[in-house]
Amino acid sequence: MNAIEKDPSLASYMNALGDAARAAGHVMRAASPDQKNAVLRETAERIGARREDILKVNAEEVEAAKARGQTAAFVDRMALSGARIEGVCDALHEIAALDDPVGKILREWSRPNGLRIERVCTPIGVVAVIYESRPNVTIDAAAIALKAGNAVILRGGSECIETSKALFGCLRDSLAQQGLPERAAQLVETTDRAAVGELLSGLSGKIDLVIPRGGKSLVARVQREARAPVLSHLEGICHVYVDRDADIAKAVGISVNSKMRRPGVCGAAETLLIDQAGLDQFWTAIASALREAGCELRGDASIQAIDPEAVPAQNDDWTTEYLAPILSVAVVDGVEGAIAHIRKFSSGHTESIVTENDQTATQFIQQIDSAIVLHNASTQFADGGEFGLGAEIGIATGRLHARGPVGVEELTTYKNVVHGDGQTRP
Repeated sequence: MNAIEKDPSLASYMNALGDAARAAGHVMRAASPDQKNAVLRETAERIGARREDILKVNAEEVEAAKARGQTAAFVDRMALSGARIEGVCDALHEIAALDDPVGKILREWSRPNGLRIERVCTPIGVVAVIYESRPNVTIDAAAIALKAGNAVILRGGSECIETSKALFGCLRDSLAQQGLPERAAQLVETTDRAAVGELLSGLSGKIDLVIPRGGKSLVARVQREARAPVLSHLEGICHVYVDRDADIAKAVGISVNSKMRRPGVCGAAETLLIDQAGLDQFWTAIASALREAGCELRGDASIQAIDPEAVPAQNDDWTTEYLAPILSVAVVDGVEGAIAHIRKFSSGHTESIVTENDQTATQFIQQIDSAIVLHNASTQFADGGEFGLGAEIGIATGRLHARGPVGVEELTTYKNVVHGDGQTRP
């Protein structure tokens, strides 16, 4: 049960959450690194101790989702296992081990009049995270927000509400144990969909940042309706380009892993681009490996001409986030052709080039402006944990503030502190 007594009016309930978050945020701004890190470590211990109860609750919700006919990808996102619980706990320890960004001097300089100016890292304030189906986000998002000195309001999907409550209880108890406000992290416990609209309203200016993590319809709604700044990506139309100078073993391995490791994640490749000059050399090996892994291939006219098994690609295949073992394939005229295709169809999430030619790789990296660009590596590395951030709240594909995995540093801003000795301006 949330510490705030629920009002029959949803608006009153949500505004009470906002008031409590704003007050708790002032306390978190001054919380010591030791306090925050202790909360994260104790939360990991509590989750470990309550593991069997959490898994039992989650199993019931997973079975209910299957009975409702949810897709395999959806069920995979909401399901916890012993290994995934262990991963949540490991992420908490990794976030605790990160340097605390709050108070870090990003830049300092002096003026001729003797003023000394510092640009100092500070928390953003109150962060609202709206997510679907992934109960681990309850902990990942809260941990990152709290480490950065923020207060956080969490609104998860109704299909995992009981799992989220079970996980969240571990965090709430740890905050109390360390003498920090329990309401520094709050879980919206109502499943009323109107609660999302209340959060998007900004709660009368109490929300400083909104982060959506979920399907295209959720993210589109947040981007459309939010009255506070938004960090998000709408979809992951990610590409792998196999250049004429690629190593064939790397090309095969990266192509298969980028698509098939977990087809339902946003960093999964949705389109494979192959250099016309390397088509005869690479296609048979790449196609065989992908099909052996269970992937359906949808090819353009050039692919169909050499591979009658390929399903003809339609125009909308190039803009479809399958989140399934399906991959669209196009033949392009060198790196320039790959860049042109990506500029036209990419969602700005993640792109990878496979090549042993450093000059070609440099051209690709310089001219592709997606949030994450890789050279000779799988697109599935588009993940905060793989970046050494401990975890992430999501991937940001906008142009301002943060791009790529949103971790602790991305949930801070800065202020300018000016030290003087009696100076006045003439």
